Amino acid sequence: MEKRTQEWLRQSDYDMDTADYMYHGGRYFYAVFMCHLAIEKALKGLYYERRGQPPPKSHNLIYLLSEIGIKPPVDQGRFIVKLSEASIPTRYPDELAKVQKDYTENVVREILTRSKEVVTWIKRQL
Repeated sequence: MEKRTQEWLRQSDYDMDTADYMYHGGRYFYAVFMCHLAIEKALKGLYYERRGQPPPKSHNLIYLLSEIGIKPPVDQGRFIVKLSEASIPTRYPDELAKVQKDYTENVVREILTRSKEVVTWIKRQL
């Protein structure tokens, strides 16, 4: 495995750990943001490994999947679309109270679990 790929994956794992930390600290929508970032970095590691060049400077998970040329299982694909839609509101919330209401402990627990499954799936593609 390429050195740069390994670095992307280390950062992905670190970001997933940060998502757990934010979740346990009650910073739920930040946990969602970190889940997105962890998946993004895992995809960028896979991109680098397969293409041997730096990945596109994009936060769009669907675009990255397309550029790599892989399709996740249907349930994970749906989750990735949902998480992608959460990227902007959790990164730049229009209204703090709304994102806090939308991303409750139970909702985010499920997002964390699913995100870990997606990162594991991405790593299996290496």
